[in-house]
Formats: sequence, structure tokens, C-alpha cells
Amino acid sequence: MDVFWTLPPVTRTITALAVIVSALGYSSMISFGHVVFVSDFVFTVKMMPQLWRLVTAFFITNPKFAILMDPYMLYQYGSGLERESTRFSRPGDFFVYTVFVGSVIAGIGGYILGGFSFLQALSLAYAYTYAQDNPTRQASFFIISFPSKYLPFAMLFMTFIIDGPNPAMVQLTGLVAAHLYDFLTRIWPTFGGGKNYIYTPAAVQRLFAAKAGGVEARPYGSAQQGRPREADAATGRSTGFGERGPGRRLGD
Repeated sequence: MDVFWTLPPVTRTITALAVIVSALGYSSMISFGHVVFVSDFVFTVKMMPQLWRLVTAFFITNPKFAILMDPYMLYQYGSGLERESTRFSRPGDFFVYTVFVGSVIAGIGGYILGGFSFLQALSLAYAYTYAQDNPTRQASFFIISFPSKYLPFAMLFMTFIIDGPNPAMVQLTGLVAAHLYDFLTRIWPTFGGGKNYIYTPAAVQRLFAAKAGGVEARPYGSAQQGRPREADAATGRSTGFGERGPGRRLGD
């Protein structure tokens, strides 16, 4: 459990819930009918909208061996982004990114294309952004290694071969969502002179900020968090000059 809590918070939560919900569903302990995305149950005024489906649809893997493989793929590239990417340098940035791409996936893949689950699409979104950050890094897909820039297309091709065109189309929405995020936050503001309207609210930053005295996981180890500056200022020990004594000349 100590190791679990040192993992990146967003990715570890999605991965753990995907394993739990999928295992319960495929063992018939719960019904997938209550957690998959169904637009008629979400966007309705005839009854209470079942809004939880917008979230739980991202926790459903494919059956059999994919119960382990799908969460592994999601965690591998999601955690790489959450820990290392310069795009998500502030606390909560990766959470906002995940909410944005998830919303686009649910809108296009669920409402327009009629998809029921979106874990594979979210994994593809993570893999696409990871490949943008690390285009020349070697990636392993089953037993084949190649530059990361080809990874999203390999994942999409494998889904097309194994599951067919419709699941591949739903998964493709993950690539669309990740590219749209990149366009709105990097390409348009940098090269088009536009403004980036996707930002992390202060409340979200505070929620994900490491607590003073806690241990923050980093790619090269861990770091002990210091006290906030306000606390140092109050005690006068941040620089050693918080309190002044009576002046004395040298030699007195």
C-alpha cells in the first residue's frame, strides 16, 4: 500500500478502478448495464440523468487477458506523462488534461458513435501525447519495438484487427481528443497567435499540491516537501534574518 500511494494519483486511481470494476463485471458480481455509457440515460429529462456513466465508462476493459493488459497500457503511458511531461508541470495539470480528453471522447465516441466504454480510447490519448513528448524513444508493443511516434497507430491497428472497425472508431476518438488538446494549448497559442483557454483552476492546484512535509514521487526518486513560505515567515527561520537582535560593533 505504501508503494501504491507513491504512484501518480490520477493514473493510479483510473488503473485501480479499471481493474476492480472490470473484474466485478466479468465475474457477474455487478452488471455492466449499470456502468456503461448509454446516451439515453445520461442526456435525458424524462428521468434523473445517470451522470456517473460519464465516469464509469472509462473503467471497463475488454474481457479475458485484457483485464490486465488494458490497465497496464493505460498506466504505462499515463504515468509517464503525469511524472515526466513538461506539459503538466503544475499540480492538477494532468487531471485537467484527462478531464478534457475524456469529455471529447464521451461526446464523440459515446454520443455520436454510440460507444459504451472508453478505456481504450483514453489509453490511446495518453499514448498519443506520450509519443509527442518522446517521438524517438523506443516503445515496446507486445514483442515489437519501434519509435514511440508510431505507437498510437500500432494500438489502433491492433484494435481494428482484433475487435473490428466500430471499436477502432471509438478508440480513434482518443487520438482526436489528445490532438485537439495539443492544438488548443500549444499549436494555436504558439503559432496562431491565439489564447489558451484551458488552464488549471487554483482550487484544483491546491487539491493536487503536495502537502508540506510529505514525500513527492519523482522519476529519479523522491523528495521531502518543505514547509510553506508562510510558515517560514511566521517563525522567521526561512533565511535566518526573521528576527533582529541589538546591534553590536565587531569586537564589543
